[in-house]
Amino acid sequence: MPTDTVPGPLRVLVFGGALRADSTNSRLAALVARLISDTGATVDLAGMRDFGMPMYDGDAEAAEGLPPGALALRDRIDRNDAFVISSPEYNASVPGVLKNAIDWVSRVRPQPFKTKHALLVSASPSLIGGNRGLWALRVPLEHLGTRVYPDMFSLPNSYQAFAEDGTLADTGLQHRLGETVSGFLSLVEADARYVCLERRWYEFLGDRTEAAITQRAEA
Repeated sequence: MPTDTVPGPLRVLVFGGALRADSTNSRLAALVARLISDTGATVDLAGMRDFGMPMYDGDAEAAEGLPPGALALRDRIDRNDAFVISSPEYNASVPGVLKNAIDWVSRVRPQPFKTKHALLVSASPSLIGGNRGLWALRVPLEHLGTRVYPDMFSLPNSYQAFAEDGTLADTGLQHRLGETVSGFLSLVEADARYVCLERRWYEFLGDRTEAAITQRAEA
């Protein structure tokens, strides 16, 4: 009986959604990258400054095409089985620089977000840890066909949250982050390794894979 060919280690892109060099979301991204690497997966750790691009302008796109930063981010997404975004919360929503990057990359054909798995995490000095921003971030990604992991991780009081070794000072939060990352990787591994399974991702009860709403981000 034929079996699936076992691929190499999972490949996961991890990046923070803030530009500030000392952002706690960069520190959280680094911690998530360490947890993923500890499982044997291959980690591609990046920052928003790796993908510099102007504000989206349809006229500029028509005249000059996509900027190098957008194409670089596209390439990094394409090379990996999944991605993790550690995003700050700006005014209860998505940072403009991150939303702008998503808008630019969504213009690439074929559209790279479609069917990729994503885990969303956040760090914030607030008591709710940036959770409102993550709910806002789900909207454009899921619209583009990304399979956003149902569980999200939000780190509150982020300025005091990290121990000297880069882990979380609160052992309960460290354990929960580890469980979230582990669950996410298990889902990605099942999708990447067990290709004999029919891949479906329903947004609404009764959806069919050929339904228009599930095709909207492919063109």
